[in-house]
Amino acid sequence: MAATQSDRQLDVICIGRSSVDLYGQQVGGRLEDMASFAKYVGGCPTNISVGTARLGLRSALVTRVGDEHMGRFIREQVAREAVDTSHVITDPDRLTALVILGIRDQHTFPLIFYRENCADMALSEDDIDAEFIASARAVVVTGTHFSTPAVDAVSRKAMRLARASGTKVALDIDYRPVLWGLTGHGLGEERFVASASVSEHLQSIAPECDVIVGTEEELHIAGGTTDTLAAIRQLRELSQAVIVCKRGPMGCVAFPGAIPDDIELGVKGPGFPVDVYNVLGAGDAFMSGFLRGFLRDAPLEECCRYANACGAFAVSRHGCAPAVPSWTELKHFLDQGSEHFRLREDPVLNQLHWATNRDRDWPEIGALAFDHRSQLEEIAARHGAALDRIGAFKSLVLRAARQGAGDWPGFGVLIDGRHGRDALFEATGSGCWIGRPIELPGSIPLRFEEGPDVGVTLRDWPVEHVVKCLVFYHPDDEPTLKQQQERQLTVLQTACRETAHELLLEVIPPKGSAVDDDTMARVIDRFYTIGLYPDWWKLPPMGAVAWDRVQAVIGRCDPHCRGVVVLGLDAPAAELEAAFAVAARQPLCKGFAVGRTIFGAVADDWFAGRLDDAGAVERIAANYRRLIDSWRRHRTG
Repeated sequence: MAATQSDRQLDVICIGRSSVDLYGQQVGGRLEDMASFAKYVGGCPTNISVGTARLGLRSALVTRVGDEHMGRFIREQVAREAVDTSHVITDPDRLTALVILGIRDQHTFPLIFYRENCADMALSEDDIDAEFIASARAVVVTGTHFSTPAVDAVSRKAMRLARASGTKVALDIDYRPVLWGLTGHGLGEERFVASASVSEHLQSIAPECDVIVGTEEELHIAGGTTDTLAAIRQLRELSQAVIVCKRGPMGCVAFPGAIPDDIELGVKGPGFPVDVYNVLGAGDAFMSGFLRGFLRDAPLEECCRYANACGAFAVSRHGCAPAVPSWTELKHFLDQGSEHFRLREDPVLNQLHWATNRDRDWPEIGALAFDHRSQLEEIAARHGAALDRIGAFKSLVLRAARQGAGDWPGFGVLIDGRHGRDALFEATGSGCWIGRPIELPGSIPLRFEEGPDVGVTLRDWPVEHVVKCLVFYHPDDEPTLKQQQERQLTVLQTACRETAHELLLEVIPPKGSAVDDDTMARVIDRFYTIGLYPDWWKLPPMGAVAWDRVQAVIGRCDPHCRGVVVLGLDAPAAELEAAFAVAARQPLCKGFAVGRTIFGAVADDWFAGRLDDAGAVERIAANYRRLIDSWRRHRTG
């Protein structure tokens, strides 16, 4: 007996095309002249799986990817987006598809599909599991996966199984003439080429669908005529599906029943007037929004409203899947609107988009911070050791950190690229939380270690590196100094967002400045006032009253903040124990980032030659483990 719609494990399963999109970053240039590219997941069903997951649906993807780096990227990225990847199959013989795209102007979007014998076109009927299909409220099939006999058989099997189990079928026509062999490779942008055989093919699919979505051109190919209303009527003769006609800036019109004499008499969803930056992927975002409403039993008008709003976001941003809003972001836009014709310039929406679409959650972090540069240089110099010994020591610290952390999921490190490059490379990709400093040590006003253009610097950093910036700042600093430092932090945040790096802002009041229970709350409030929204705060130990005031400011200004970690300031272990006892009770405090308390004395002995490598690792690991245990004890207590 088939499960009822309400008790299905999944909302939607998307089946078919999956690629890596390489988007040219020089907007306005020819694709021939692109100098750099941004990498995103792509392919209509893959984009829809991500989009629906962002909007709160339980989504899954059925596709094939290559047994190589691009295939692993797709699998890992859609999993980060909370998409079920249990039926993403690794094909040992074929490469993952690629698409090269560009933005020439608001009307021209050149693209090249690299899909010769690609992995997703090798999906077989054996890859479609009846029980899995029955676990969802709907399956999404798309035009490309009817374009050859093999994938046509796959999609039709999925539809048959869906009908048998009471699972709804949604068709995104997604017509790309080049993928049906109707144009040359250089005409990937072409949206419509008439073809009687393609029309006949699509019409054979229509009777088994509950929803059919397409642009006017896509409905023309499905209906076999360039008269839009006549094409819709032809589909209605074949299918009782809800037919949705996408009309770009005019929004959409849906037809749940009989087709009226005037297209304007359908269920209309008005469009949102926004600047068109990039139309690629807008249809996938539209479908994601429509399904959010449709699979939550919203009125058809509301489904269209969600769809049009998601499409408006997509045409305003770079990339396809990355442009789709989160449910929180979509609700804010529908409730509050935007004063910006260019949505990509709306700071509130941009902050919501960034903060509600982060990849991995970190409920706890205990970072061993050994990003120290000047302090270790002083220790090495005191003992007459060469500077390259610092890198060797940092590799030992990383080994000790892993040993001390064991299998604790909150394991993290702070490592620099100056002396800790080898350790930094070794940690990267291992799954632990990684922070990396960008400030010039001790600089007041703030300066950046690798030069003033932090955008250029961060372009070379792996995206998983959280940018850590220490600023010596007090709310009562001299105005000129405050302006200089705030300007630097604003530049840094902009660079972080442009390069998709999270930002950890460490704030320490300058030595000798007066600090009371309001100081850190005033600092944080000031930074939010000028538009700084770090993902993480790294703050000195505080009393309970100061913590309460800090939490109140962050909760009011940025409820999506990742949280706060406590720094150590080379405090004795007993002092940190007392600080943890207070900090661990604060919901926003996620852990600690402590360094010299753990490794300081060990470094002195090691550089002096009083301690060998194994002894250094053992002592640091034990110190780190004690600190983790202390934090967890106070947290659970």
